[in-house]
Amino acid sequence: MSQQILAHVEAASLNPNVDQFEIGDTVDVHNRILEGNKERIQIFNGVVIARSGSGSRETFTVRRIVAGEGVERKFPLHSPKIAKIDVKRSGVTRRAKLYYLRDRVGKAVRLRERRTDNAAKASS
Repeated sequence: MSQQILAHVEAASLNPNVDQFEIGDTVDVHNRILEGNKERIQIFNGVVIARSGSGSRETFTVRRIVAGEGVERKFPLHSPKIAKIDVKRSGVTRRAKLYYLRDRVGKAVRLRERRTDNAAKASS
């Protein structure tokens, strides 16, 4: 009974229009930032290397390289601070966590692109 109550309460805080993305996808995360009284959107783009949690506590980690240094940010998936998530590229992975990318440099960081039927039809 208590699990059903918790699920019902948690369902109210879930964001219904969350974009579908997977581990290995290159995404643009549009993040709302407050600066004084103004609100602006900052875009953080990179590769999704991890997803963890479930329900309203689900988070995902995005990694990018800035000036030769790796930068990772963890975002709550259902946060109102996230305006939208754009999937730019889908990568082929065989693991749930891509922490091994932290040790790689240059071209070794790239993942093979996942080919879908729509992409194959559009290119031909």
